[in-house]
Amino acid sequence: MASAFGHAFFAATVSFWPSFNRLDARTKWLGIAFSVIPDLDVLAFRFGIPYDHVLGHRGLTHSLLFAAILAWMADRWLWANHQIRRWLYLFICMASHGLLDALTNGGRGVAFFAPFWNQRYFFPFRPIQVSPIRAGAFFSERGWHILASEWWWIALPSLILVLTLWAVNRFLPQG
Repeated sequence: MASAFGHAFFAATVSFWPSFNRLDARTKWLGIAFSVIPDLDVLAFRFGIPYDHVLGHRGLTHSLLFAAILAWMADRWLWANHQIRRWLYLFICMASHGLLDALTNGGRGVAFFAPFWNQRYFFPFRPIQVSPIRAGAFFSERGWHILASEWWWIALPSLILVLTLWAVNRFLPQG
Protein backbone atom coordinates (compact mmCIF):
# COMPACT_ATOMS: atom_id res chain seq x y z
CA MET A 1 0.00 0.00 0.00
CA ALA A 2 1.01 3.58 -0.33
CA SER A 3 1.26 5.19 3.11
CA ALA A 4 -1.54 7.11 4.77
CA PHE A 5 0.54 10.23 4.08
CA GLY A 6 0.53 9.60 0.33
CA HIS A 7 -3.17 8.81 0.22
CA ALA A 8 -4.09 11.91 2.24
CA PHE A 9 -1.82 14.16 0.20
CA PHE A 10 -3.39 13.01 -3.06
CA ALA A 11 -6.92 13.47 -1.67
CA ALA A 12 -6.04 16.99 -0.56
CA THR A 13 -4.88 17.66 -4.13
CA VAL A 14 -8.23 16.51 -5.51
CA SER A 15 -9.92 19.29 -3.52
CA PHE A 16 -8.11 21.85 -5.69
CA TRP A 17 -9.62 20.55 -8.93
CA PRO A 18 -11.93 23.19 -10.44
CA SER A 19 -15.05 21.07 -9.89
CA PHE A 20 -14.30 20.64 -6.20
CA ASN A 21 -12.49 23.77 -5.00
CA ARG A 22 -15.73 25.36 -3.77
CA LEU A 23 -16.75 22.43 -1.59
CA ASP A 24 -17.00 23.20 2.13
CA ALA A 25 -14.13 22.39 4.50
CA ARG A 26 -16.04 19.54 6.17
CA THR A 27 -16.40 17.78 2.83
CA LYS A 28 -12.72 18.26 2.03
CA TRP A 29 -11.60 16.85 5.38
CA LEU A 30 -13.98 13.93 4.97
CA GLY A 31 -12.46 13.26 1.55
CA ILE A 32 -9.01 13.08 3.13
CA ALA A 33 -10.37 10.66 5.74
CA PHE A 34 -12.03 8.61 3.00
CA SER A 35 -8.69 8.29 1.25
CA VAL A 36 -7.22 6.33 4.17
CA ILE A 37 -10.33 4.40 5.33
CA PRO A 38 -9.76 1.43 2.99
CA ASP A 39 -6.70 0.38 4.98
CA LEU A 40 -8.86 -0.37 8.01
CA ASP A 41 -9.10 -3.77 6.35
CA VAL A 42 -5.74 -4.65 7.93
CA LEU A 43 -7.82 -5.39 11.03
CA ALA A 44 -8.94 -8.53 9.17
CA PHE A 45 -5.56 -10.07 9.96
CA ARG A 46 -6.42 -9.93 13.69
CA PHE A 47 -9.55 -11.98 13.00
CA GLY A 48 -7.72 -14.62 10.99
CA ILE A 49 -9.06 -13.46 7.62
CA PRO A 50 -6.39 -14.22 5.01
CA TYR A 51 -4.99 -11.56 2.68
CA ASP A 52 -6.57 -13.09 -0.43
CA HIS A 53 -10.09 -13.27 1.04
CA VAL A 54 -12.60 -10.71 -0.30
CA LEU A 55 -12.62 -9.17 3.20
CA GLY A 56 -8.83 -9.34 3.45
CA HIS A 57 -6.33 -6.58 2.83
CA ARG A 58 -6.86 -4.74 -0.47
CA GLY A 59 -10.14 -6.56 -0.94
CA LEU A 60 -13.68 -5.18 -0.60
CA THR A 61 -12.69 -1.93 1.12
CA HIS A 62 -10.45 -1.09 -1.84
CA SER A 63 -13.16 -1.74 -4.43
CA LEU A 64 -14.88 0.83 -6.60
CA LEU A 65 -18.28 -0.34 -5.35
CA PHE A 66 -17.28 0.23 -1.72
CA ALA A 67 -16.08 3.75 -2.58
CA ALA A 68 -19.33 4.52 -4.43
CA ILE A 69 -21.59 3.23 -1.64
CA LEU A 70 -19.69 4.90 1.21
CA ALA A 71 -19.62 8.23 -0.66
CA TRP A 72 -23.36 7.95 -1.31
CA MET A 73 -24.07 7.10 2.35
CA ALA A 74 -22.01 10.06 3.57
CA ASP A 75 -23.71 12.44 1.16
CA ARG A 76 -27.17 11.22 2.22
CA TRP A 77 -26.59 11.04 5.99
CA LEU A 78 -24.32 14.02 6.68
CA TRP A 79 -25.93 16.72 4.55
CA ALA A 80 -29.51 17.81 4.03
CA ASN A 81 -28.83 18.90 0.45
CA HIS A 82 -27.53 16.06 -1.66
CA GLN A 83 -24.98 16.95 -4.34
CA ILE A 84 -23.57 14.78 -7.12
CA ARG A 85 -20.42 16.94 -6.96
CA ARG A 86 -19.90 16.10 -3.28
CA TRP A 87 -20.56 12.42 -3.92
CA LEU A 88 -18.09 12.43 -6.83
CA TYR A 89 -15.41 14.13 -4.75
CA LEU A 90 -15.78 11.61 -1.90
CA PHE A 91 -15.86 8.73 -4.38
CA ILE A 92 -12.68 9.92 -6.13
CA CYS A 93 -10.89 10.39 -2.81
CA MET A 94 -11.73 6.86 -1.68
CA ALA A 95 -11.23 5.21 -5.08
CA SER A 96 -7.82 6.88 -5.36
CA HIS A 97 -6.66 4.65 -2.51
CA GLY A 98 -6.88 1.50 -4.60
CA LEU A 99 -5.40 3.24 -7.63
CA LEU A 100 -2.34 4.35 -5.67
CA ASP A 101 -1.98 0.89 -4.11
CA ALA A 102 -2.02 -0.64 -7.59
CA LEU A 103 1.06 1.50 -8.34
CA THR A 104 3.07 -0.04 -5.48
CA ASN A 105 5.72 -2.73 -5.81
CA GLY A 106 4.34 -5.05 -3.12
CA GLY A 107 1.33 -6.97 -1.93
CA ARG A 108 -0.97 -9.10 -4.00
CA GLY A 109 -2.88 -6.48 -5.95
CA VAL A 110 -6.17 -4.63 -5.51
CA ALA A 111 -9.65 -6.17 -5.84
CA PHE A 112 -11.20 -3.25 -7.73
CA PHE A 113 -14.34 -5.23 -8.60
CA ALA A 114 -15.04 -6.93 -5.26
CA PRO A 115 -17.38 -8.37 -4.11
CA PHE A 116 -18.37 -9.56 -7.58
CA TRP A 117 -14.85 -10.54 -8.57
CA ASN A 118 -11.96 -10.97 -6.15
CA GLN A 119 -9.31 -10.89 -8.89
CA ARG A 120 -6.42 -8.66 -7.74
CA TYR A 121 -4.79 -6.12 -10.05
CA PHE A 122 -1.63 -4.06 -10.31
CA PHE A 123 -0.79 -1.48 -12.93
CA PRO A 124 2.07 -2.42 -15.29
CA PHE A 125 4.09 0.55 -13.97
CA ARG A 126 4.66 0.17 -10.21
CA PRO A 127 7.12 2.84 -9.04
CA ILE A 128 5.84 3.44 -5.48
CA GLN A 129 7.58 1.55 -2.68
CA VAL A 130 5.07 -0.49 -0.71
CA SER A 131 4.43 0.92 2.75
CA PRO A 132 4.69 -1.08 5.98
CA ILE A 133 1.50 -1.71 7.91
CA ARG A 134 3.06 -0.71 11.25
CA ALA A 135 3.55 3.06 11.68
CA GLY A 136 6.75 2.52 13.67
CA ALA A 137 8.42 1.05 10.59
CA PHE A 138 8.66 4.56 9.09
CA PHE A 139 11.37 5.37 11.62
CA SER A 140 13.94 3.32 9.76
CA GLU A 141 16.04 3.55 6.64
CA ARG A 142 13.37 1.64 4.71
CA GLY A 143 10.74 4.09 5.97
CA TRP A 144 12.72 7.02 4.58
CA HIS A 145 13.02 5.24 1.20
CA ILE A 146 9.24 4.75 1.15
CA LEU A 147 8.59 8.41 1.94
CA ALA A 148 11.11 9.48 -0.72
CA SER A 149 9.35 7.25 -3.25
CA GLU A 150 6.01 8.83 -2.36
CA TRP A 151 7.54 12.29 -2.64
CA TRP A 152 8.60 11.62 -6.25
CA TRP A 153 5.53 9.68 -7.39
CA ILE A 154 2.66 11.23 -5.37
CA ALA A 155 3.55 14.50 -3.63
CA LEU A 156 5.60 16.20 -6.34
CA PRO A 157 3.12 15.47 -9.16
CA SER A 158 0.30 16.58 -6.83
CA LEU A 159 2.09 19.84 -6.05
CA ILE A 160 2.72 20.46 -9.75
CA LEU A 161 -0.98 19.87 -10.43
CA VAL A 162 -2.07 22.22 -7.62
CA LEU A 163 0.32 24.97 -8.81
CA THR A 164 -0.87 24.52 -12.40
CA LEU A 165 -4.52 24.76 -11.35
CA TRP A 166 -3.75 27.83 -9.24
CA ALA A 167 -1.96 29.49 -12.18
CA VAL A 168 -4.79 28.70 -14.57
CA ASN A 169 -7.37 30.13 -12.16
CA ARG A 170 -5.23 33.17 -11.37
CA PHE A 171 -3.97 34.21 -14.79
CA LEU A 172 -6.49 32.99 -17.36
CA PRO A 173 -9.69 34.98 -17.85
CA GLN A 174 -12.74 33.34 -16.31
CA GLY A 175 -15.87 33.05 -18.32
